[in-house]
Amino acid sequence: MAKAVVATGFGGPENLSVVDVDVPDPGPGQVTVEPRAIGVNPIDFKLYSGAFGEDPGKLPMRLGHELAGVVTAAGPDAHGKDGPLAVGDEVVVHPAPGAYASAVTVSAANAVSKPAEVSWEDAAGLLLAGSTAVHMLSLTGTPHGKTLLVHGVSGAVGLLAAQLALEAGSEVVGTAGESRHAALRERGITPVAYGPGLTDRVRAAAPSEVVGVVDAVGTDEAIDTSLELVDPERIVTAAAFHRADDGIKPVGGGPGADPGTEVRGNAWRRLFQLAAQGRLELPIARTFPLTEAAEAHRLSIDGHPGGKLVLLP
Repeated sequence: MAKAVVATGFGGPENLSVVDVDVPDPGPGQVTVEPRAIGVNPIDFKLYSGAFGEDPGKLPMRLGHELAGVVTAAGPDAHGKDGPLAVGDEVVVHPAPGAYASAVTVSAANAVSKPAEVSWEDAAGLLLAGSTAVHMLSLTGTPHGKTLLVHGVSGAVGLLAAQLALEAGSEVVGTAGESRHAALRERGITPVAYGPGLTDRVRAAAPSEVVGVVDAVGTDEAIDTSLELVDPERIVTAAAFHRADDGIKPVGGGPGADPGTEVRGNAWRRLFQLAAQGRLELPIARTFPLTEAAEAHRLSIDGHPGGKLVLLP
């Protein structure tokens, strides 16, 4: 038996409970993993919030999409993304359905070796946001020496996209709350505040021509500003699905979005290479015991936590 977090109803975090669950033995191509850290992501809350409907047949709903942990059992032909897996291997798994648990059996094909230089907490929160960032940058085509505008640059996807763009030789201007500006400048990002006059502030702040936009916010302000600066096909969004008719490029699991399956599936190579070298970082805002997953969700919903939230079983 293992402990797992489930949503027993639709709505807010008050619907979350910690229950005992059976952990099936791994079959062919599967491994059982004991998480050491579990990434918390906005989609974890959205799935039981009612935003995607309230089908009672989906309850109780297991939660979680990414984890870092140790293989405790391996089925036949258990091969991860970078080789065969065995008991004792340290791995990162994404997607990892039901990751909010003290043990979970998952597809070995979704696992990759955890670099020794990357902590459990950092590894657990990197792949979902990071693969989205890599996917979005692959579509902007921002050239070396030009400026990329990142909306929501202090969030997980935005901050990783900004760091990856800087590594590739781009300049980065990003929208963020003023309380985040000093930390962003330390990373080489030029921050601008939200609000009226945003387009003019971006133009004034950009050290070179803005040629691409990564939108991790999804507001009309973000899209309207972007359309004033670049052609629609140079705008990639992970949130503004309602503006797809403007000719921008939505990515992810939303309606009409590009899933980017191949790009996302291989993003770990670049992400872990840079993370292991200390050149890519997603700050950890706070960790919570697995039993306090509801509190982690409240913090995520109530406002920007200032970094990644991680559960520790």
